[in-house]
Amino acid sequence: MHLLADAQPSETGHSMTAPATSPPTELDPRWTSVKARDPSADGLFFYSVATTGVYCRPSCAARTANPKNVAFHETTAAARAAGFRACKRCRPDEPPLEARYAETVARICRLIDEAETPPVLARLARAAGLSPWHFHRVFKAITGVTPKAYSDARRGARVRQELGVSETVTGAIYDAGFNSAGRFYEQSGDLLGMTPGRYRAGGKGADIRFALGECSLGSILVARSEIGVCAILLGDGPEPLLKELQDRFPKANLIGADSDFETLVAQVVGMVESPGRGLDLPLDIRGTAFQQRVWQALRNIPAGTRASYGQIAAQIGQPSAVRAVAGACAANALAIAIPCHRVVRNDGALSGYRWGVERKQALLEREAAA
Repeated sequence: MHLLADAQPSETGHSMTAPATSPPTELDPRWTSVKARDPSADGLFFYSVATTGVYCRPSCAARTANPKNVAFHETTAAARAAGFRACKRCRPDEPPLEARYAETVARICRLIDEAETPPVLARLARAAGLSPWHFHRVFKAITGVTPKAYSDARRGARVRQELGVSETVTGAIYDAGFNSAGRFYEQSGDLLGMTPGRYRAGGKGADIRFALGECSLGSILVARSEIGVCAILLGDGPEPLLKELQDRFPKANLIGADSDFETLVAQVVGMVESPGRGLDLPLDIRGTAFQQRVWQALRNIPAGTRASYGQIAAQIGQPSAVRAVAGACAANALAIAIPCHRVVRNDGALSGYRWGVERKQALLEREAAA
């Protein structure tokens, strides 16, 4: 006989008879979530199995129970009051697995941030209580980057800071945690976008090609370094955009675009008109380790959808860093390519946008219409 929600087991462990008016479990939409092990249903309800005496969250990976033995509960307290105990597999009394993983990854990120030298994968996995393979997979799923990439980005941020205050490049390299100058120089192009000496001199000698143009959202500036596109700026006129580029690379060689560069600008403008199709071009993304984690999370937001600042903070494993996430969005210099326009407030309001809320609204409307 089928059971009602919150039906109670008898002292012998067998279910009590449900009233005749009870709908069958198979017809309850919650049963569909249980069969699909749908993680999005976690926290909305819980279910118990009379034959095992346990209650689970909808996403529990245990073998699907016979629906005749299943009852639904709105809370874990209701399940316990009905005489059931928590499943040891899905642990419904604890935060969802994704939240527990996010907390673990946040703790590991702090460990990496505080380490004098980059911890090896095996040590990080032990600290997380996971196998190296599983830890690597979980870390990348939450942060969008591998543990090594995060560690490298963190050291890159350190070396950028040290290059600004250290008396020598070598001193900055070792103060940032690199135990070999040779290893650092092998990665310096990826970490800094130029040689350490050039970076320390404000980009002196580095070639930055740029072009100004017009699009439906106003003026646009596109700049590219030797690595890739390093700036996509939007505004009401060309002069402020050029000044922003000069402030960003104060001692670089800013070179006006040639005819070949116009093709790149046309691609970027095309992306502005149809932001959902993305930009298949190499990017020169420069920022702190935290900013790069946020920006990677933004690039994972599908076109036509939105995410809140709180959701991004939780995704990178730092749910309390909502303001810092907003700051990283504001620091983004690659409009559209890093789609910070897809991030909204928790109540769905558009909030701020580096290039104006009106442009943000226009981009979102274009993606929704695509």
